[in-house]
Amino acid sequence: MTTFDSSPTLTAWRALLAVAVVFVMLATTGWTAVRHQGTDEPRALALASWARGHVAGHALPDVDAPAPRLAQFFASLTAAQRTTLADKYPLVVGNLNGAPVTLRYHANERALVAARTVERQRMHDSRLSPDGRAEALRRMDRFDSMLTRGRQILAFDPSGKGRAAEVFGDLDRAQRVSVIVPGVDTNLLTLERSAPKVNAAPVGMAKTLYAAERAARPGTRTAVIAWADYTTPAGIGVDAALGNLAERGAVRLNALVGALPGNAPVSLFCHSYGSVLCGVAAHELPSRVTDIAVAGSPGMRVENAGQLHTRARVWATRDHGDWIEDVPNLELGGLGHGADPVDPGFGARIVSAGNAVGHSGYFEPGTASLSNFAAIGVGAYGSVSCASSDSACNEQISGSQELVLKI
Repeated sequence: MTTFDSSPTLTAWRALLAVAVVFVMLATTGWTAVRHQGTDEPRALALASWARGHVAGHALPDVDAPAPRLAQFFASLTAAQRTTLADKYPLVVGNLNGAPVTLRYHANERALVAARTVERQRMHDSRLSPDGRAEALRRMDRFDSMLTRGRQILAFDPSGKGRAAEVFGDLDRAQRVSVIVPGVDTNLLTLERSAPKVNAAPVGMAKTLYAAERAARPGTRTAVIAWADYTTPAGIGVDAALGNLAERGAVRLNALVGALPGNAPVSLFCHSYGSVLCGVAAHELPSRVTDIAVAGSPGMRVENAGQLHTRARVWATRDHGDWIEDVPNLELGGLGHGADPVDPGFGARIVSAGNAVGHSGYFEPGTASLSNFAAIGVGAYGSVSCASSDSACNEQISGSQELVLKI
């Protein structure tokens, strides 16, 4: 673990290193660009159709209306009317904060069936290159997997590289909610992965965290969301060194948390570039967010935890073999994400990542990081194991009172 050294020589050296890294990025990967949704993208077409739609003789509400207003709208409909809207506008209802959770699951199932059909046709489209047809096959296989009985897809958009979110547990009845916020190269094709990288993808992370939380406190009803519903940087290029995508993602994360059903406490578990997003989002997060835990973080775009302007507890961890340790922690002309969250001077509670291996190993069963995340997720703060280098963390934990859940 690196320690902070404010000497002018080291600061200048790190600045030069950061500039060199940027030039290497530009030379090898180029400027990556966010693919904007065109008017022919499925969701864009669905939104245009929704804007012209009606139910019971009334125009449909603006999709950007506040979640409480949308919740009120759906509550005013009959069950049949709600289902009709979900069937007719699945790509709208399935992604609509404020719509009932179970209705969103139903809508996204319909949207996935339609998207799978499109990809099946593209697989045999002679106008596509062999690579294009191969990608269609991979997308069809992904949608087929997401349609497995019992899966709860909270968000789904096949446009571009795609976005999605999946729920484990009963979100409507949960007493504690955890949200996984992943990092670079997250899209529909990387939403889940096969062995040995199962737990390096959002779905695998959420599954293992959900199981660990249930084991940590069996009497607590928990729900975990694998939230891959923002546009992430493509590779370790310039987008990954900037905060633009994090800023856009922060808007989406805040909208999600603000629309979650009930009033259960929420914990955010932010990996890699996802921690940049969580840092940007922190000051506007609803008060029900009690904890923000970052793993393998390149920075949270602040110099210390106080600058996050949040009442949530801030936790940080990093494995000794994580390559992110070698990334300069500074901000220079908008490049870089600020101070290192596992530096004691940052002010986060630094927790152990024992047995985690590399940058993507924090959610592996048997690791101290996963056990700590589970304890944080269920509010069992007394069970969290601090890093040996952070005596302040132990003092803070010993002085904390565990949240008493009324069951």
